Amino acid sequence: MKPQTKSVLNKIKTSKNLPTLPHILLKLINACNNQGVTVKDISKIIDKDSSLSAKVMKMINSVHYGLPTRITSIEQALLLLGTDAVKNIAVSAAVFQVFGAARGNGIFNLKSFWRHCLLCASMAKLIAKKTSYSSAEEAFLSGLLHDIGKLVLWVNFPREYAEVLQSSKAKTDLPMVETNQLGITHSEVGAWMIGKWHLQSFMADAVLYHHESAGKILDALPLVKVVFLANVLTTDSVGEDNVRFEAADKLFAFTRLDVEQLISENNEQAGQIAQSLGMEIKSQESPESRSDVEHQEEVDLLRSVKDFALLQGTLQNLLEAYGKRSILAVVKQGFQILLDANNVLFLLYDTKKNALVGEEGSGAIGDDRIKELRIPLETTNCLPVQCIEQKKPLDSLGYFKEVDLAIIDSQLIRLVGGDGILCLPMIAHRRPVGVIVLGMEQAHASSLHNSMNLLSMLAGQAALALYADGVRQAQARLVQSERLEAASAVASKVAHEVNNPLGIIKNYVKVLSLKLPDEDPVQEQLRIISEELDRVALIVRKLSDFSEPEARQTEPVDVNALLSDLVKLIRESVMLESKIDVKLNLEPSLPTIFSEKNSLKQVFINLIKNAAESISSGGNLYITTESCPKALTDKSYEGLQEACKSVRITISDDGPGIPDAVKAKLFEPFVTSKKGQHAGLGLSVVYNIVKELNGTITCKSDKESGTVFDIVLPVNLQQVS
Repeated sequence: MKPQTKSVLNKIKTSKNLPTLPHILLKLINACNNQGVTVKDISKIIDKDSSLSAKVMKMINSVHYGLPTRITSIEQALLLLGTDAVKNIAVSAAVFQVFGAARGNGIFNLKSFWRHCLLCASMAKLIAKKTSYSSAEEAFLSGLLHDIGKLVLWVNFPREYAEVLQSSKAKTDLPMVETNQLGITHSEVGAWMIGKWHLQSFMADAVLYHHESAGKILDALPLVKVVFLANVLTTDSVGEDNVRFEAADKLFAFTRLDVEQLISENNEQAGQIAQSLGMEIKSQESPESRSDVEHQEEVDLLRSVKDFALLQGTLQNLLEAYGKRSILAVVKQGFQILLDANNVLFLLYDTKKNALVGEEGSGAIGDDRIKELRIPLETTNCLPVQCIEQKKPLDSLGYFKEVDLAIIDSQLIRLVGGDGILCLPMIAHRRPVGVIVLGMEQAHASSLHNSMNLLSMLAGQAALALYADGVRQAQARLVQSERLEAASAVASKVAHEVNNPLGIIKNYVKVLSLKLPDEDPVQEQLRIISEELDRVALIVRKLSDFSEPEARQTEPVDVNALLSDLVKLIRESVMLESKIDVKLNLEPSLPTIFSEKNSLKQVFINLIKNAAESISSGGNLYITTESCPKALTDKSYEGLQEACKSVRITISDDGPGIPDAVKAKLFEPFVTSKKGQHAGLGLSVVYNIVKELNGTITCKSDKESGTVFDIVLPVNLQQVS
């Protein structure tokens, strides 16, 4: 947003002439936008405003709708009209009511203004119906409000806008003159105004772009095109017929006859609609005199409604925010909307430290300074702590209460910038949640005082949101802890039951070993089986202790011996029946590595079994080992320190290869390269173990040459961990 544009909007926002919608209408709009609200609920809201009730009944029984019988209840009218039409009636009537006291003159003719707005609204509804646009009522309201920015500018800057209107030679060049002389167009002001009223977002777009060219509008969404053409067809300009017909043809393929019929029908309907809504366009005369008290009450009401309208979006976002950072971001945005304040700081109460602690990322100030903020609640002489203890706002300028500033208060003033600070307590369920610190200027202290109820409301809602989030987080931690505890208990029971048969099997293996001569070849196989039983017992024990962090148990590992043992163990049980030929090519001088032996066993077993199952009908399985140089040039092995020697283990087969779809997600859980009912966790486990051992694993596979898994491990795990 350009600085000049922002300046104009800020002046409008802070003026007493900001047009606002009555509070009953704000409730009605929210109800109509809420899918869970019933017709009966909306009927109760309308019944509370006799003027609004009368307008709805007058509209439903008007010639415009032409119903055969007279409607006598609001609920009946709602069922026939629908919520969109009711909202349309209410907003239309309220807009005219809010601006009804505005005075025109020879330069700005309010009678012509309202006539054009009604004609445009009625035309937009006709075009919407002709083009089967889903919401004709939304089109009507967009047409009615398309020039509302003119009225806002006239009410707030009568002298400046009069000069704009006098400088504008034709209606088509008005936006350019507005930009040159004011820095903003009435289209921009109108779209901004609709945004503040929380009407439909595309309605704001329709208002924003209604003075663009037909060529630019061509690719816009339907509502923008509908309002654009409605404005073109209802603008009084001599010699503009060709422009109208061309625009209608370009946007909706309307013929000349279509346009003429629309204009004729619109002229008949606009008067009926105006009468039904009580929006008869009378000559502008001085309004009836009102007492100063009545005038001030109206001003106060309008200001309150304006503030609530500005704040309600923030309150809704707070309900939807999840997480501390998200909540604070919404609250900060609320203060920016209300006060245009960027210097907002959050001090949250830490129960363990019994202190107010600066929240990182909570303001425009550098996080490196915020995270240093820690104010113990024992520091009773500073504003934030007094604010929490007294449960009321305090400021350093003494506007609300005379105070003696502590050094920490002066530091906070310099931190947030400005002449002083305003501290707002965040209390939820009588418990301290934190303090919002706002930088304040001496010149704006009185306006802050006038808005204190609103600021306190926002601080209170922020406190409730943060408190609720804290409760949610605590409950989540409790549930997680209870789940871990329950799972650990079940796992311990399983481990106890499994250890019994494991112990029996291990004893039988020991008995068999004792019965055989030491030189019997079977002794080697029994040794391998005994080691595997020990590994199973270890896995079961880890299962029961899964919630405890596991410390690394490194030991010297002879990779060649480990692979040889595993091949012996698997060869007879898996490979002989499948006629798989295992070819070992192990480098004799391969260095001993310091790593986790059982983890490596799990990696090698998974890969060997994977390869064997992929060539179950027969084939070759190759296992090779080799020493790696200090510096690895292959990018696949980046991450290993050059100063550390490594070993490479390659496990490959000449099978059919892995499908491309599987290769893309090979190391993800539940992805398997094997056929049949396999869970597919093996390769994910392999990848994670190799990564934890500071190694790398890669895979190459195709139909012609089969599959190759390549693993590189550091010789000394401790050096790279």
